[in-house]
Amino acid sequence: MFNKLTAMPADPILGLLTKYREDPHSQKVDLGVGVYKDESGHTPILSCVKKAEKFRLDTESTKVYIGPTGSADFNRLMSELAFGTDHPALLANRVRTVSTPGGTGALRVAADFIKRCNPNATLWVSDPTWANHTGLFEAAGINVKTYPYYDYDSKSLKFDEMKAALASISADDVVLLHACCHNPSGMDLTNEQWDEIIAISVNQGFTPLIDMAYQGFGDGVDEDAYGVRNMAAAVETMVLCSSCSKNFGLYRERIGACTIIGKDAARADIAFSVLLYVVRCIYSMPPAHGAAIVETILGSETLKQEWLAELKEMRERINGNRAMLVAKLKEKGVQQNFDFIAEQKGMFSFLGITSTQVAELQEHYSVYMVDSSRISIAGIGNGNVDYLAESIAKVIC
Repeated sequence: MFNKLTAMPADPILGLLTKYREDPHSQKVDLGVGVYKDESGHTPILSCVKKAEKFRLDTESTKVYIGPTGSADFNRLMSELAFGTDHPALLANRVRTVSTPGGTGALRVAADFIKRCNPNATLWVSDPTWANHTGLFEAAGINVKTYPYYDYDSKSLKFDEMKAALASISADDVVLLHACCHNPSGMDLTNEQWDEIIAISVNQGFTPLIDMAYQGFGDGVDEDAYGVRNMAAAVETMVLCSSCSKNFGLYRERIGACTIIGKDAARADIAFSVLLYVVRCIYSMPPAHGAAIVETILGSETLKQEWLAELKEMRERINGNRAMLVAKLKEKGVQQNFDFIAEQKGMFSFLGITSTQVAELQEHYSVYMVDSSRISIAGIGNGNVDYLAESIAKVIC
């Protein structure tokens, strides 16, 4: 059986990481992997997480299964983090949440759930979108198409084209939207643009699927949830996939959440029964450790405030890196306009150079990024920004 297999292509980002690690260059720069890094290039454990883990270690009394839904406290607190405590959908008991193995697990649960809701549904994703979105939904047997989103030439949204495309989508289909910190472009919808997209969603009747992997990394926890909260208040049904990997720094704990909103409480219960069946068929029971950490932090006002402060520090470092890179490129005499980098949000931006120039940066200067020129902003720091800007200047000038 195995002899009939052909090799799958390697993940480009993981391959890039291997090359970076093997590169002996003393000034090498990693702009590929999308994880937060501090000034020293380290991805630290948050102080509030350390405290929550100690509490977990001291108080945990069993390793028995926690059930397919996961922890009820975690699910409630994640719903409140996403929607706010007094959201009309929560007050109407229309919201149901399960904990999942990371944000990717949440998306796969959503994919199988959508397939059971409507086997013929098409799922629409932005062009571009996170590299794993398409493969993940196609693996669940869902037809995936794209709608216009990012203009590589003007470094802006194709908003009119996006609206026109969404206004033609069937009520039987699903539209995936990024809540904030769009991956990979860094180009987000404004609140006013969100309002227009929400109006189209209501008019067309399609189901919004919102991927919120970076809540708190854009403008703030509440600010980044603007689209999620207003969409949930306007539509009858919705799916939300959340991740705790980035904003809690729990990458390897693999904890996220999948939330569905029904037209009313009774229909939400029916949909939830299907969601639980999907969970049972995929992984049966979710992991508990990461969820316990998050619920301990969100359930303690002291730890929550510490988390918000640490999250603000990470957000401000990323925003500062954006401004710093733009300033350094100007300082090195680069005439090309890179101001868009400082205006975008989140972990990523497209540098906007050619694949040939990307290859030259890697070969001659040991600056690593994916071929599309998507860069991880967290990989920039005071210690490498001069070298990075000089290298870019040599390649494009």
